[in-house]
Amino acid sequence: MDDAGGPATAQCVGVDGEPPGAAAENQPVDGGTGARSSPTRRTVVRALIRPFVTVAAVLVLYYLLPLDRGFGWATVGWLLGGLAAIGLLAAWQVRSVLRSPLPTLRALETLAFTVPVFLVLFASVYVLLDTGRPGQFTEPLSRTDALYFVVVVFSTVGFGDIAPVSETARVLTMLQIVSDLLLLGVVLRAMVVAVQHSRGRLAGRSGPAGPQDEAARDP
Repeated sequence: MDDAGGPATAQCVGVDGEPPGAAAENQPVDGGTGARSSPTRRTVVRALIRPFVTVAAVLVLYYLLPLDRGFGWATVGWLLGGLAAIGLLAAWQVRSVLRSPLPTLRALETLAFTVPVFLVLFASVYVLLDTGRPGQFTEPLSRTDALYFVVVVFSTVGFGDIAPVSETARVLTMLQIVSDLLLLGVVLRAMVVAVQHSRGRLAGRSGPAGPQDEAARDP
């Protein structure tokens, strides 16, 4: 009876005294590394192309917007609301970067949307101001001129060929400078920290280091 029950018992127990299901569950994935499957090439290509498409779409929208309604308190409210929306969007995108399997590319996508929208928002306000109240700057502003002025202020180059003349234009320019500092100092820093945190989390999912890895790290 012991011989008859032996094979059946071996089949139920499996290898190394574990049930067959447990042995299958303990098998590492991806060739024994325990890491998650890498993103496909198509996913990476899409993530690289999407920022360029986003920037182009924002610029096309800027040149198509009706910006001939003049400047007023409604424009100021629209500007402040747009800045608040950009801040909320950036905070939400930080969480998206933390959950993304491609955190660096995801952060680039976020910046490729946030920065152009930020610049276009101020450029639109400058166009509305100069259209409704001519003489606000050293020369009349077209949409391209306003975008150029915004980029110059954002990059802190300061060529001086276009400058605010009126008090309103100078207040708006100061607001943009302060917003530039917040965007670069807070949003960009948050993106960098989120990318580092996400990459560390993804590296931790690859499983604990084996004896060979431990020996390789030891001097």
